[in-house]
Amino acid sequence: MAQAKGIKSALISVYHKEGLKPIVEILNQLGVKIYSTGGTEKFITDLGINVIPVEDITSYPSILGGRVKTLHPKVFGGILNRGENALDQEELKTYDIPQIDLVIVDLYPFEDTVASGATEQDIIEKIDIGGISLIRAAAKNFKDVLCISSREDYTSFEEILKEDKGVVSLSQRKNFAAKAFQISSHYDTAIFNYFNTTEEIPIHKQSFDNGKELRYGENPHQQGFFFGDFEKVFNKLHGKELSYNNLLDVDAAVNLMSEFYREAPTFAILKHNNACGLAQRDTIHQAYVDALAGDPVSAFGGILISNTELDKGTAEEIHNLFCEVVIAPSFTDEALEILTKKKNRILLVQKEFQFSDKIVRTCLNGVLVQDRDGKTDAVEDFKTATKLSPNDAQIEDLLFASKICKHTKSNTIVLAKNKQLLASGTGQTSRVDALNHAIEKALSFQFDLKNSVMASDAFFPFPDCVEIAGNAGITSVIQPGGSIKDELSVDYCNENNISMVMTGTRHFKH
Repeated sequence: MAQAKGIKSALISVYHKEGLKPIVEILNQLGVKIYSTGGTEKFITDLGINVIPVEDITSYPSILGGRVKTLHPKVFGGILNRGENALDQEELKTYDIPQIDLVIVDLYPFEDTVASGATEQDIIEKIDIGGISLIRAAAKNFKDVLCISSREDYTSFEEILKEDKGVVSLSQRKNFAAKAFQISSHYDTAIFNYFNTTEEIPIHKQSFDNGKELRYGENPHQQGFFFGDFEKVFNKLHGKELSYNNLLDVDAAVNLMSEFYREAPTFAILKHNNACGLAQRDTIHQAYVDALAGDPVSAFGGILISNTELDKGTAEEIHNLFCEVVIAPSFTDEALEILTKKKNRILLVQKEFQFSDKIVRTCLNGVLVQDRDGKTDAVEDFKTATKLSPNDAQIEDLLFASKICKHTKSNTIVLAKNKQLLASGTGQTSRVDALNHAIEKALSFQFDLKNSVMASDAFFPFPDCVEIAGNAGITSVIQPGGSIKDELSVDYCNENNISMVMTGTRHFKH
């Protein structure tokens, strides 16, 4: 079996030329014969380095506007031949096929072209054919050929060339081959997903090429990774590395706060993916103070998020609380000076970004995929089920409570008043338990539930919840409706001067 091998010949054909110069210069110093095409050929020639055009191998010019350049048996034979196979080597001689030991090829920027909003024809032209074929061929034959398929690998390859004088071990070739197949797989996934935005074939494919190992998963004995482009969502200004649990909470926080985008100053505090405090006020300082009042106990070690720039006064209040992460669209210089005094406190500036329209999670031996819950209850959705209609203030609180309820683990009940979260019952197996928990919690923090509102993520199968709510002083309810016994809850509300609206939309969150 072939082990370490020196590089005597190379095929170089790349879209991105950045970082290529030192590699080409070292290959030239090592006496490597270089073959190339088009723009790369010119790039190498301009460096004053001898290069052999691929056309000299194939005796065929680049055709169809450059669509066909390297797709030829003399090129692929030089890459795919097996060094220890006598018949392969005999055929190289018979057909005058040159051996190729190194392939440096990258791919047309398909994803970048799609993201730029280019026309379909421009996007189609960025589907690489020759490049992807060369990468797959070289990676397949890693026992004899080294494949460098991304400029991200130029630095490590340059180090190998300098240290080992162009001699590459089998393990190194196999490692680069694995990276090449990842490049190939990711590229094909991007192309399929582009086409599938219109074709809607029931196939789910995802690929991330920028995974980051975390300190651990949910618990120290579990390994954890994050696959995604964190920098597209946030600028991290300060603090320790985010953990697996931090990232889950941050995700919950930005999804919740998206409901209050460009609204009045709103502040939320989350713990274990659920809001334990949330308020909307005229100033972000007051919004924070009232959000914290919702549950100052749970706020310890929580995730804090604002929809408005954080100022000095708010930062001074936050600084008194131990919290893991603070998220805002911006921070004043004075706020940063205060908040950065805690070395480990993570400060994130949230950018505008597009949420994925799909939710994916593992399940059994596969995955579950669903549409993101992009529905936010609005006044237009309200169907007043009771004789008594909610007044304007109650309508605002119902909408406020509904937004929180949508982002709280089921079964859930949310209690609110004056655009402040009073309490919620989260993740309970019984909706009655969720309500009782919310009431108990609100009262423990000295909230007056009189004239408050209640939101439920799903319908009431029995009138017990509205009865408990009415006895606690709650005077308006929002729920999706849809139970065969809706009338029982409606009747109780009618008899006890409670208004109820139904939205027709359930917001389970498991």
